[in-house]
Amino acid sequence: MTTPLSPQDRVVSTKDWIAFLAMVLGMFMAILDIQIVASSIAQIQAGISASTEEVSWVQTSYLIAEVVMIPLSGWAARLVSTRILFFASCVTFTLASAACAASWSIESMIVFRAIQGFLGGAMIPTVFATTYMIFPPRMQASLSVVIGLVATMAPTIGPTLGGWLTESWSWHWLFLVNVVPGAVVASLVFAFGRREAPQWSMLKGFDAAGIVLVAVFLGSLQYVLEEGPGDDWFDDGRIVLMSLVSTSAGLGFVWRELRASHPVVDLRAFADSNFAVGCLYSFIIGIGLYGSVYVVPLYLGRVRGYSALEIGTTMMVTGLFQALSAPLAGNLARHMDLRHMLGLGLALFGGGLWLNSALTSEWGYWEMFLPQAVRGLSLMFCFVPINAVALGHLPPGQVQNASGLYNLMRNLGGAIGLAVINTALTHRLDLHMSRLGDHLTAANGAALGLLDELTARLQPILDGAADRAALKLLWQLTRREATTLAFGDVFMMMSTVFVLGLLLLPLLQKVGHPSAGGGDH
Repeated sequence: MTTPLSPQDRVVSTKDWIAFLAMVLGMFMAILDIQIVASSIAQIQAGISASTEEVSWVQTSYLIAEVVMIPLSGWAARLVSTRILFFASCVTFTLASAACAASWSIESMIVFRAIQGFLGGAMIPTVFATTYMIFPPRMQASLSVVIGLVATMAPTIGPTLGGWLTESWSWHWLFLVNVVPGAVVASLVFAFGRREAPQWSMLKGFDAAGIVLVAVFLGSLQYVLEEGPGDDWFDDGRIVLMSLVSTSAGLGFVWRELRASHPVVDLRAFADSNFAVGCLYSFIIGIGLYGSVYVVPLYLGRVRGYSALEIGTTMMVTGLFQALSAPLAGNLARHMDLRHMLGLGLALFGGGLWLNSALTSEWGYWEMFLPQAVRGLSLMFCFVPINAVALGHLPPGQVQNASGLYNLMRNLGGAIGLAVINTALTHRLDLHMSRLGDHLTAANGAALGLLDELTARLQPILDGAADRAALKLLWQLTRREATTLAFGDVFMMMSTVFVLGLLLLPLLQKVGHPSAGGGDH
């Protein structure tokens, strides 16, 4: 068996580049599919004759399966090799995508989406691990930029692409769009990926209990986070039961993995302080990334009445500035203390969210431009240093496992963030409706004047029904303003999370990016 080359002496061949770029495309597809159905739920619901409650599982089943797979990917990559795992994942993901397009009922759709998410979840952390296992340190800053751009761009353009495909053709193309690229990616990875010897010895002392516990823990947790906001959380018996199941399985999982001689998920990676803090930052980025991609389209649809295409056009500002900032972020990573770069990124992202908190019911493309540009600019300043802090100075043997945990934290941040956002929107809407309603009394001259004006406008059209119609219109205007205020509150909440994230910076040990001269290992 040949002795592995030192990190600085690694040689990257043309085949390595082809396989790596194919893997990046596969990762893009897997992350894209989280959000691609978001703007087309109504069309899917009609196409498979599902109820409103049932169709939400088109997204939920994918997320649950993906979250379960991500921490297992490191163990699976060591067992069968990175090349074979990615190839098998991509093939199954592609076949499941085609099956989703052919779904004949909500039950079949849920099963196929779960398969798609489970195998897609293996592709995401594998790419992160490959960057630090194959490429020499001097190249890792640039590659972190590429991966960060792809990982953050995919959820940004997902709803836009999904809406365009559905409007142009049909909802089936949300899934069929994966078929040809998936086949190409699988073929390239199989043909050009590095051939590693599988470690079948890992099956000795197979940690079946760990796999079951992590699946139950993360699966039930994701269910609680998805269903909790709509079911009044612990007022619903199912949420209480699944919370107890998740807590029990989580405690059992931690106890099992710390005691097992061959754990399927090695939690000891958290003993590295930089990795632990890096995972916390990955969690925070998940809140901001998935939260903003969810809240902005929701505001534009509910308050402004934008179509999927108009929402997509507005949202593309963030993606454009992400792409523009990528070369700058890569260059800064080579010459700037990564802690300072991370602090700059967090401050900018939080500032962009804070700018959004001042929104009104009249905000459109141009009012949204600056906040989205600031957030798009900041994402690469966050992502690149966090990658290096969390994964860049770990021993190569720990990177595969640690990459799964690192990516899991970002997804959990997004899932928990969305659950809190939905709950906050409901509660703040009720609060603002109550406050605004208190001012709509006979003693409020402005309210009476508006009501009289609306009645006068409607009188020629509705005659005797003008009074009732004016009252209904006034209630709708009040709800629109209350909804806008609730969205502003949510943006402020997310901004606060990023400000608090700055307080963790002193916990990081100084780490030079590997490409700046060897890294700190």
